[in-house]
Amino acid sequence: MLPEVSRVRTRGEHARVGTAGRRTRSGPLVVHSLWTTSGESPRAGFVVGRRVGKAVVRNRVRRRLREQVRARLDRLPPGTMLVVRALPEAASASSEGLGQALDDALARALRARAASDGRGDDARAQPARSPRLVAGSGR
Repeated sequence: MLPEVSRVRTRGEHARVGTAGRRTRSGPLVVHSLWTTSGESPRAGFVVGRRVGKAVVRNRVRRRLREQVRARLDRLPPGTMLVVRALPEAASASSEGLGQALDDALARALRARAASDGRGDDARAQPARSPRLVAGSGR
């Protein structure tokens, strides 16, 4: 099991990583990644929907993913937040297959981060909001 400090727990954190982070697909997995400047230890969360299978299958997939991510957390830079989403084909994938897909997705996400244009991913975390027009204010 992942230690408490290594988990993305709240709905808000999951939503933030899902909307502001980068999405990378590899085989039966979609990995959403967000890098912050917080310096905290890397954290991960998991989404295994009902389309993957019944509860027993979903829990098995989640346990396998959790173990694969736990073995790789120390390789990620501080401030990394991941949400790993399993697709239906993850139900029939082996642990090694899930690990390989995770490695591929993380490698692509890290390459994309290194190739970013220098504005930083925190700019993506706080999208610019357009000002609201107030009815009758003439704006």
